[in-house]
Amino acid sequence: MDSLLTVFLPLALAIIMFSLGLGLTFDDFRRVVTQPKAYAFGAFSQLVMIPLVAYALAILFKLSPELAVGMMILSLSPGGVTSNLLTKLARGDVALAVSLTATTSLIAVITMPLLAAFYANHFMGAAAPAINITSLGFTMFLITALPVLLGMLLRRYATGLALAIEKPLEAIAVLLFLVVVAGALASNWQLFIDNLVLLGPSLVLLNIILIAFGMIMGRVLSLPENQATAIAIETGVHNATVGITVGSLIAEQASGLPAFSLPSGVYGITMYLVTIPFVFWRRSRAAAYSAA
Repeated sequence: MDSLLTVFLPLALAIIMFSLGLGLTFDDFRRVVTQPKAYAFGAFSQLVMIPLVAYALAILFKLSPELAVGMMILSLSPGGVTSNLLTKLARGDVALAVSLTATTSLIAVITMPLLAAFYANHFMGAAAPAINITSLGFTMFLITALPVLLGMLLRRYATGLALAIEKPLEAIAVLLFLVVVAGALASNWQLFIDNLVLLGPSLVLLNIILIAFGMIMGRVLSLPENQATAIAIETGVHNATVGITVGSLIAEQASGLPAFSLPSGVYGITMYLVTIPFVFWRRSRAAAYSAA
């Protein structure tokens, strides 16, 4: 499993992020200005609300220091590679979802190294690993932000080629995501089993709270139904591959899945158990509105 963490995982993440970039245009970033209310709430949900809920659950479930740090790393991860597809299936506002995924993926390059170091020291104290924030940030830039930018540039200057490879690469990205999550869990199966009783309920509850928060607050703010749906899904679906990778980089562990990565690995599975029923519910509601 050594090659999974040291070679395949970063390479898979880079391909996933390049695939994300192919689906973006520079207009997606302009929606920050053209849809300020919806975007501001979506960004607040992802950048502020998620870490607050994750922190509260880590304390409530009395997670070990390493797993608590892993929970926070998960909460700092940007929107997932499948969130835009799920938003489309739920008949949500795909343009808003794409804008949120794009901006939070780039913001995470700065926020994740800084806050991961903070939470490691907070939960672990003297036992916290030494985290080189600059090195971690640069590594994240190389395997997340740079591939996104390259994908966007290809979409801008070689549109025909980008459109031709976008769908196949999206399928490959989803497959890689599943392989990474399954392989990461298999690399330390006993650690996964030993902590599933604690992690499973806490992560499912995290997912439920986040989706419910996005949906309820969207209505409180009088956002259109499709925008509330998009924000709920963007808040609940995370890029688990980023969380697994960052946890592995912090642990500097050559083999096996470190505890820092375990919450992201488990969430990469459980988030679909919660989100997919929500997607079908929102899709049926949208169909009912259209028929009315």
